[in-house]
Amino acid sequence: MSLKALRLTYWISTIVFCTMMAFFAILYLTSAGLAQAFAHLGFPPYFRVELAIFKLAGVAVLLLPLWPRWLKEWAYAGFFITLISAFIAHISSGDRPSRFMGPVVFGIVLICSYVTSKKMNSMR
Repeated sequence: MSLKALRLTYWISTIVFCTMMAFFAILYLTSAGLAQAFAHLGFPPYFRVELAIFKLAGVAVLLLPLWPRWLKEWAYAGFFITLISAFIAHISSGDRPSRFMGPVVFGIVLICSYVTSKKMNSMR
């Protein structure tokens, strides 16, 4: 794969992923329905606020070039752990597949962003 194709794949996957994470982070702070969803999953109210703040911070780390590579690695790891945890929480609470497939789909997009990022860095 050429560097141009890698960059395009990286930026598309990263922007799609970060847009969705930022969108949900804002909803975590503003949506009564999502507050109820967090309660349904057994999480305390402060957790959605904490998660929203960390998601917005992670989005900034992935999108802005001023952060060191090691911090981007931590952001990828944090997002991956969050998505696995969401998947497990939805399955454990008996939610239907439409609820737990979101974390799977976003996990695939995140992995695409991470892999292309690593390949681009190795080609420089």
